[in-house]
Amino acid sequence: MVSIMIKKLINFVKEYDSKDDREPRSKKLFGLAALYNTPNEIITAAADVAGKGYEKFDVYTPYPMHGMDDAMGMKSSKVGYVSFALGLTGMCLALLMIWWMSSVNYQNIIGGKPFFSLPPAIPITFEGTVLLTGIATVFGMLILFNQLPKINSPLNDTDFMKRVSSDKFGVVIKADDEKFSDSEVRKLFLSGGAFEIQEIYYRETNLGIKTPIFDGKFISIIFATAILTAIITYVTLNIALYDVVPFDWMWKQAKINSQSKSDFFPNKAGMREPVNGTVARGFLPYEYKGMPDSSVKLLSNPLAISRKVLERGQERFNIYCSPCHGYFGEGDGRMKDQFPKPPSLHNQKVLNWSDGNIFHVITNGQNVMPSYAEQVSVEDRWSIIHYIRTLQRSKNASDEDLTKAK
Repeated sequence: MVSIMIKKLINFVKEYDSKDDREPRSKKLFGLAALYNTPNEIITAAADVAGKGYEKFDVYTPYPMHGMDDAMGMKSSKVGYVSFALGLTGMCLALLMIWWMSSVNYQNIIGGKPFFSLPPAIPITFEGTVLLTGIATVFGMLILFNQLPKINSPLNDTDFMKRVSSDKFGVVIKADDEKFSDSEVRKLFLSGGAFEIQEIYYRETNLGIKTPIFDGKFISIIFATAILTAIITYVTLNIALYDVVPFDWMWKQAKINSQSKSDFFPNKAGMREPVNGTVARGFLPYEYKGMPDSSVKLLSNPLAISRKVLERGQERFNIYCSPCHGYFGEGDGRMKDQFPKPPSLHNQKVLNWSDGNIFHVITNGQNVMPSYAEQVSVEDRWSIIHYIRTLQRSKNASDEDLTKAK
């Protein structure tokens, strides 16, 4: 029963697809077509046609042939210009979108970073560029240069097209070419070794429908293809492959989510506390954790002062410290009264502090300032301290410092 239905469906598709075979041809000539037996003959014929100055012609072969572009005198494709223009447009639109969202529409202060910066915008900019370049390449090629969707070419279903798509080679010169002459074209074909010349006439529909993009058959095929693709995709991904290894690995994972139950442990709790006394590999506990800054006695800066250390300290300071303390440590950060104003790093208390005291505050936190031990590495904390000392010295420069600066 099923096989009979499938055969009926196949026959219906074949019959529907071959309706154009019976469509009457008009008396208007589309062009002259010539058939050749060998690749060498078609290469020579293409060069002869191009050499005579014909512009509206095309060559048909059953497989791609090297050297045909040169023989036809074809120029470089202009698809690249369209792709470049749309790619540049995609890049500009992506940058404009990111700049407007982050700098104008929804400003967020994140670690003292600027609202808009080029490096983090590069991935989205790249995606926008590639997206519009791909769209421009495909649609530019199909619509602008191949002039599709012309689904009803006069060459379709002709004996010429059936033969050049099988084992012969052919050239077609259109009748609307400025240099077209029936007798001259026939002489040219015969002189190049053509064994058969055919006259190709327009169909009646070719004369009435210039661009059949709204043709019922074309639209029906597009919608049928989209619906069939959606159904096959849904059934494949949500039913056929849902419980098949390895496609179920994304939702069947040997792990325990937060706050979930576990039958492995006696208390049935999935979340476990670290074993008492556990120390992570490479981790050195901070011995003054939770103590006041006055208790810090034996901490000193292990980093030697260098340009690299100061530049690193300035970078980390501007990211993590300047939002509250300001770029020069004056306590005039960018929080704009959204957070309690911190004291200046140039007051006498901080000037009298040792490097270990400042390190302790950065690591342990103080008053409303939280600990930055998770965000800033130990080495970067010491680099920040060197930079703070540089700011303090620049603010309280001695006569000797001024003399050296001159």
